[in-house]
Amino acid sequence: MNCRPGCAACCIAPSISSPLPGLPQGKAAGVPCPHLDAALRCRLFGQAQRPAVCSHLRPEPEMCGTSAADALRRLDALERATAPTGPLG
Repeated sequence: MNCRPGCAACCIAPSISSPLPGLPQGKAAGVPCPHLDAALRCRLFGQAQRPAVCSHLRPEPEMCGTSAADALRRLDALERATAPTGPLG
């Protein structure tokens, strides 16, 4: 499966705990990555600065759904289901 043009759900919904350029503490869930361009493409794609979690993420029908909005809902639900709980979560 290929990425859906103009989607960027995987660059918005998940949190990123590793540092990335301009965000030494990572990225919070639900916040668009600052490295998205106007067409919602990753400006770090193919570069060493791109976080490993992003490089290893591959589009799958279960994750991407039928539309960009569906993908955002699915990834948001997955993020909430896997978020740490407790005093630090």
